[in-house]
Amino acid sequence: MSYRLAIFDFDGTLADSFPFFLSVFNQIADRHGFKRIDVARADSLRHHSVREMMRLVGMPAWKLPTASASFIALMREHADDIPLFDGIGPTLRALMDGGVRLAIVSSNSEHNVRRILGPDMAALPGVYECGMSIFGKAGHIRAVLRHTGVPAAQAIYIGDQDTDAAAARKAGVAFGAVGWGYAPLDALRRCSPDIEFASVPELAKLGKK
Repeated sequence: MSYRLAIFDFDGTLADSFPFFLSVFNQIADRHGFKRIDVARADSLRHHSVREMMRLVGMPAWKLPTASASFIALMREHADDIPLFDGIGPTLRALMDGGVRLAIVSSNSEHNVRRILGPDMAALPGVYECGMSIFGKAGHIRAVLRHTGVPAAQAIYIGDQDTDAAAARKAGVAFGAVGWGYAPLDALRRCSPDIEFASVPELAKLGKK
């Protein structure tokens, strides 16, 4: 199925920020009083849901906003060191050329998102909804739908975590799971995605009828 509107998560979907996340995780854990992780074994955490990971490290939900703010602040300092996944630029341009409108809904700050995208790429998405809790994306997806006037049935939210799938379902749009982000595809399949993307070039099928 083709879609008129593709709404993207950012970290782990467009930006390869997982290595940076691991590099600062224990610093943030020390600051906010939850458990450190063994970075050498961190890949196993990718198979857990977000809430499961929070329980494993002893992070109560009330600490999430301040811990997220610390992560966003650290990323702001290192934004120039965080790359986009290979092929993201040409793929997004191909989608736009094919008539698909683009938007971003991310818990990261709009400043960080635009900085990492770079000036040319940052001009492609027509709508940015940024800075919310990872559990609060559904309302912002709905805001994108209102702004663009695209019906929910013709829109898809593309992301890399179970929270993205839950937000898409709550907002009434399709969910597309990517296989290169924070959670692997076999974990995301538990969320029953409407479409899977094993590689960045496969995103181009969003605009194909």
